[in-house]
Amino acid sequence: SINAYIRWAADEIEKEYGVLLKHVKVSDIASVAAQVLSEKQAGKNSGGNSDMLWINGENFKTMKKNNLLYGPFTNALPNSVLVAKKSIFANDFQEPIDGLEQPWGMAQLVFIADTKRARKTMNILDLLRLSEEKPGIFTYPKPPNFHGTTFLKQVLLELSDNRKIFKLPPKTKRLFDKISAPLWQYLDALHPNLWRKGESFPQNLAAQQQLLDEGEIAISLSFNPNEALRRVLAGEFPDSVITYTHLSGTLANAHYLAIPFNSDSKAGALIAINFLSSPKAQARKNDLRFWGDPSVLDLEKLNDQQKAFFKTPTKAKAAPDPQDLKRSFAEPDSGWVELLEKEWARRYGS
Repeated sequence: SINAYIRWAADEIEKEYGVLLKHVKVSDIASVAAQVLSEKQAGKNSGGNSDMLWINGENFKTMKKNNLLYGPFTNALPNSVLVAKKSIFANDFQEPIDGLEQPWGMAQLVFIADTKRARKTMNILDLLRLSEEKPGIFTYPKPPNFHGTTFLKQVLLELSDNRKIFKLPPKTKRLFDKISAPLWQYLDALHPNLWRKGESFPQNLAAQQQLLDEGEIAISLSFNPNEALRRVLAGEFPDSVITYTHLSGTLANAHYLAIPFNSDSKAGALIAINFLSSPKAQARKNDLRFWGDPSVLDLEKLNDQQKAFFKTPTKAKAAPDPQDLKRSFAEPDSGWVELLEKEWARRYGS
């Protein structure tokens, strides 16, 4: 669905502006960030291989730290004024954005349950209890897969009595060990009751969702609040599937578009990013028939013609409760991520 959306956007951008958007698929955007860094170290300050990046989190922080991004540029985009309040997009994984990337979509961790085989869980400890009652109904993707690491962060935040500490990177390994201890105690208790007794994990979210569709598990997760609803409507999930979040909250963030410092097509990239921020493009991206990725626009800022793009009604039981999505945790500083992934691999990797 994402690839099809980008093909549509490329056609629209070429038709309206004469700009060619070529979609280059990569397994990990970190490899592109590393390539741009290598180009800079080699003195290649123009003619870079990438003109626009879909990015967030630690990759943004790395590129910003090494001066690999063009900008600030967001205030130059006409459609930037339609974006929801700027405070939401002031930081990316606690790193100030400073106009170096344009918000493209919203995300929040949600849990997905097939109510014929499992109830929704109230919190992370309730998920542990349910797994003990019904072994094998849950699993999570293997870190360092993004969704697997996100689950680790969710457990860490739910079990913490001081979430403010995650606004900064851990100062010492000793501090990390102390703060993360409840996470490892929790996983030690959870893993024996996971799918395949925690002896193997899905490699990615697609594999995890297939397990739910095939009835191998009854609870899954996603970082797109609309994914389950889109899959129900497409016949990929049974209509007994619902989406929910835990009562205290779940991780929320945004994803962005940025321009490498050595792009020779900065003007074209600005045009493409501005189009992707438009009501027309954001509404189609938000539409469950196409992608279902939540919009970054403030609908109150749109005129009637612009609001009309968003009138694509779809209702089903899989839809998350809007009140649930107001309860959210900020992403920890990216300094926690590498340590979490290394420690998980040391304890459970094989």
